[in-house]
Parts: sequence; structure tokens; C-alpha cells
Amino acid sequence: MQRIYIKDLSKHVGKDVVIEGFVNTLRHQGGIKFMLVRDVTDKVQTVVLKQNTDSFAVVGDLSVESVIKITGLVKEEKQAPGGIEIEVKEVEVLSKAEELPIPVVVEKGAEDVDQTHRFDYRWLDLRNPEKLKIFNVWTELERGFRRFYEKEGFTQIYTPSFMSAPSESGAEVFKVKYFEGSAYLAQSPQFYKQMAMASGFEKVFVVGPVFRAEASYTTRHMTEFTGWDFEVSYIESHFDVMSIEEDLLISGFKQVKESLDLDIEIPVKPFPKISMSEAKAKLKLVGILSEKKGDLSPEEEREICKLVKEESGSDFVFITDYPIDVRPFYHMRHKDNPSLTKSFDLLYKGVEVTTGAQREHRIEVLESQAKEKGMSLDELKNYINFFRYGCPPHGGVGMGPNRMIMKMLDLPNVKETAFLPRDVKRLTP
Repeated sequence: MQRIYIKDLSKHVGKDVVIEGFVNTLRHQGGIKFMLVRDVTDKVQTVVLKQNTDSFAVVGDLSVESVIKITGLVKEEKQAPGGIEIEVKEVEVLSKAEELPIPVVVEKGAEDVDQTHRFDYRWLDLRNPEKLKIFNVWTELERGFRRFYEKEGFTQIYTPSFMSAPSESGAEVFKVKYFEGSAYLAQSPQFYKQMAMASGFEKVFVVGPVFRAEASYTTRHMTEFTGWDFEVSYIESHFDVMSIEEDLLISGFKQVKESLDLDIEIPVKPFPKISMSEAKAKLKLVGILSEKKGDLSPEEEREICKLVKEESGSDFVFITDYPIDVRPFYHMRHKDNPSLTKSFDLLYKGVEVTTGAQREHRIEVLESQAKEKGMSLDELKNYINFFRYGCPPHGGVGMGPNRMIMKMLDLPNVKETAFLPRDVKRLTP
């Protein structure tokens, strides 16, 4: 008999079926043993009667989270969760669980298990069905993004993680031994997206790992995370890039809401846009002092999002026109004010989730800006060569979906959104 999923049991009332899954809970009540069995789709109550001596004995020796195979009769039972119950005929133990180091089923009123301890046993932590919902959101959000990319004619590229030179200023990168020399783990696929523009691809997107050697211990930082990036050619300004990202996010959020019936707010285009100087002025009016002249602190990000939400109802806001001292050398500068870049950050519910810009595609300007930043043109020669033989004007974004999903689901820490989080102290499991 072929296994069926628990979610489909209502179609098989009055029939014998086979299900497989984890023992979610066990309860012994005289001559009846109850098991709540869980698979990836749902849970079902199963009942073992004492007269079924073999199965009764097997269940009496079971432990919570053991993996079992059940053959039984599907019955309607109003008192059972979901109104369905299985009267067990046979039980096969596929894998018996030892005593659990952390609880999988968290009872109401129980104390929270320390996050570090949970992550030590992440594979058990992820058995909690609530955790699976996080990764269903990942799946549907990316599906919505891909639908947009396909409609708009984007090409997916796969960029390397080993680089001969840092993709930013040289700080906060992992330097690794590479045969007889050294390499760096990519902070972003930025250089390679721009190479694709120089190759004439025009519209590309990337999904891949990003590495940051930041000794940060906050709820919003990891040393490795998944980055979602895109780059497009023949733009007029960074506002074109923002418009594309708006459409992309609307497509992704719609997919999540419709597929998972999740109570989230689908953003409306256009998103609010505020220059850095305007943001600082707004913050000053409510008594929030600036720690950095040209950038926003976490407190400022939270407060500006709160102000924008009150003014416009939007959970998203673009902060534009960052000064050159806080942006990389390859960001294009305003012609009428070269101290500012054609760049932006996108904030969502108080957290930065995207950095984007129009890039500098003119080789002579790019070299000048790199020198101004104190960077070695010799070390950058492989990158700068991309622009030596003609390159369209272009721009794009680097997006942190971990942070976005953290705020979408109101999770306390970005690490909860990672399948296996990596931070300053964690390289296992």
C-alpha cells in the first residue's frame, strides 16, 4: 500500500491507509494508547486498542520523535484534532528516538530554550512545524521574484565566491589560503554582475552566499547569508532601479500572501523616498540625535520607518543620496553635487534590507574615484578592465532576504530565518 500524506486523509475516510512520520506526542489511557503523528503536511491522532496486542506492545515502548510507519483505518472523529482519526492496525518503528536534548513540541507555559542550545541541535529545532513555515515563506517569496524576473526577461547567473580582491574597500572580508596565494570570500556578487552588464546581458539576477567578516553580535547580523541581487543596463538613474525593485517586491509579497494565506501587507507602488538629509531633518524634529552624519543607526532606521508609516501607511521607505564617504568607489555621483552618490537603502519595518545604486560605468571616472578612496588600481585591474571596452550605464541592488523575512514574520533574530546560521562563534552543525 502506498504512503499518503496526512493532509489528504479526509479523502480516504472508511479506507485503510499507510502514513509515515514522527511521533509528535504519546498518551496512555488504560486500554487505549493515543499517538499524534506528524509529517511535513499536518498532524493526525492515531488510536491503538489493547486487543491489538502486537501494536499495543510496540507503542508502549515508543519514545516521542521516533519515526514510524502506520497502517490503519481512517475514521471521522469530531473529538480528534481536525475531525479525523486513524485506528491503528500495524505499527512499524523505522527509527527510535533517544531522549531529546531539546523539546520539539513546546508546551504552553514551558520556559524558552536558550537559542544557542537550540542551534546546537538545529535539526531537532527545525522539526517544530512553526519553523517549517519560515522556509515556506522563503520558497514562495523567491517563486514570486522568479515570476517577475521571467516576465521581464532577466537571465540568472552564478557567480564565484572566491575573489582575487575584495569587492568593497578591503575591510570586513574573509581572507583564505588559496594554494600558494590568497583569496577573499565574496562580500557580494557586485563585480560579476557588472561584468555581465559589460558582456551585454542587460538584465541579470543572482541567488547565492554572501560573506561578511563583521564581529557583530546583533539580532540582524550573520557572517554568511543568502543574497538576492539584480543588475540592469540602460538606466537613466537610480530611480529606475528603485522602480524595478518595487515591482519585484510586490510580486514576491503577493505570492507569499496568496500561497500561504499569510497576514502580510502587500506594498503599493511607489514606495516613499526620502533623501538622507531629509531623513536626518525628520529625525532631529523628534529628538533623535545622529550618530553618523551620512548614515543611519539602527535606532534611526527604526524611528524613520515609524514616522513614514504614520505619514504614508507604508512599511517600506527608500533612503536616497548617501554621501560619498559611506559608499563604495563604484557608485555614481550626482553631477550637480558630486559629494552625494546616486545610491539608496531600502528599509522595511525598521531594518535595512537592500542597498542599491547606479554604478559608475565610465572607466576614467571609476579610476579617479578608486584613487580618491585610496584603493590600488593594480589590485583592481581585473575589475576595471570590464569597463575598458565599452559598458552600458547600469545599476542594481543587493538584497538581504533573511532580514526581510525576519520582519515579515516578526521573528526576534535574523538567525531564525537561516537553515544553519553562521555567526562569529558558530560554524556547526
